[in-house]
Amino acid sequence: MKTIDELIAEGVTGKRVFVRADLNVPLSGTTITDDGRIRAVQPTVDKLVAAGARVVVASHLGRPKGAPDPAFSLAPAAARLGELIGADVAFATDTVGESARATVAGLGDGQVAVLENLRFNPGETSKDDAERGAFADRLAELADLYVGDGFGAVHRKHASVFDLPARLPHAAGDLIATEVGVLKKLTENVERPYAVVLGGSKVSDKLGVIDHLLERADRILIGGGMAYTFLKAQGHEVGSSLLQEDQIPAVLEYLKRAEDKGVEFVLPVDVVVSETFPDLKAKAPTEHRTVPADAMPADFIGLDNGPETNKLYASKLADAATVFWNGPMGVFEHPDYAEGTRAVAQALVDSSGFSVVGGGDSAAAVRTLGFDENAFGHISTGGGASLEYLEGKTLPGLAALED
Repeated sequence: MKTIDELIAEGVTGKRVFVRADLNVPLSGTTITDDGRIRAVQPTVDKLVAAGARVVVASHLGRPKGAPDPAFSLAPAAARLGELIGADVAFATDTVGESARATVAGLGDGQVAVLENLRFNPGETSKDDAERGAFADRLAELADLYVGDGFGAVHRKHASVFDLPARLPHAAGDLIATEVGVLKKLTENVERPYAVVLGGSKVSDKLGVIDHLLERADRILIGGGMAYTFLKAQGHEVGSSLLQEDQIPAVLEYLKRAEDKGVEFVLPVDVVVSETFPDLKAKAPTEHRTVPADAMPADFIGLDNGPETNKLYASKLADAATVFWNGPMGVFEHPDYAEGTRAVAQALVDSSGFSVVGGGDSAAAVRTLGFDENAFGHISTGGGASLEYLEGKTLPGLAALED
C-alpha cells in the first residue's frame, strides 16, 4: 500500500488530488457537535497543501436517499475544515455537476475544495457495478491522483471508496495508515492480557467480532443494551430492556465456547433501571435505581451498568496489556446513565496498557464526557470498519488501495 509521503515524493504540485475523507460528523441543525473526524483528516490535507497539490476533499454524511437533502449538507464540515487549516475552503454545491467542475477548475496550487455529500448521488452507494462505476468515472474526471483517508468508510463497497482508486494512481493517507497499524496491534502478536469491552445496543452487530475474538482475547466484557440479551440467555428477567431474543441461541453458544477455551466472559452484576427511557434532549433528572442484574423488575428498563459492575470492570481492565473498547455501557447521552461508560473510559486512562477506543459512539462518548483524547492509546474514527477488520473480513476500501 503506497503511502501519501511516497505519493508526494513523486510530485503532486499543481495536480488535482482527490482525498476520500470521512467527514461524517454529528450535527445539531448546522452545528457540528463533534469535529473529531475532520481533525483526523487534517494532517493529510496539510501535507498535500504544503506540497502544492490542488486538494479535492469528498465524503458522505448521514444516510440521504441518493438525492440532495439540506439536512445532510457538508457545508458545515467544509467551513470547519477551513478553520482548522487556516485557509479558505471552496465548496461545491453538487458532487460531479457544474458546481463541482467549476470549483475544482478554480483551485490554485495549495488550495482546497470540498464536494457536496457524495451520497446525494445514487451511484455512490449503488449495488449495481455499472451504476457505481459510472459515478466513479465522473469523479475521476475531477482528479489526477487519489488518496484514501476515510477509514470510517473503508468497509463499504462504494464508488468513491472502492471503484475510484482503480481509475487513478492512489495512496493511503496518514489516517488510514495509522488506523491499520493500530488494528494490526490488536490482531498480530497481541500483548497479553488482552481485554475486549463491547457495548452498544445490538448483539447482532457484534456477533462476528465476538466469534473472532473468542480465539484471541483473554477477557470479554459486555455492557450496553446488548448485555440484556446475555442476561436473558442466562435465565434472568430483563424487563423492557433492549432484547434480541432471536440471538439467544448464538449467545449461549458463545458463552459455552468461552468457557471451553478459558476466555473470561464478564457480564454486569448490577444495573441502573428506570420505568421509562429518558428524554435525551432535556437531560432532566429521572427516577431511577440500581438493582442486581439477576433481579430486574419486570416493568423496568435497564439503562446503564451499576456501581458494582463498574468496579468489577475496572478491576478486569487494570492489568490488561491490550484493550479494545467498542460501544458505550449505557445511555451516556443522559447524565443519569453515563457512569458505566465513564468508568470504562477512566479504567482505560488509568491502565498502563495499550488502549484502543473503537470509533462511533465510544469515541463520541469519551469526548462528550470530557476525557483527554491523548490519554488513550488510539481513538478510531471508524467503529464499523474496526469491527469488520477484527472479524477478519476483507475491507473493500483497503483492498482498493493495495498496489
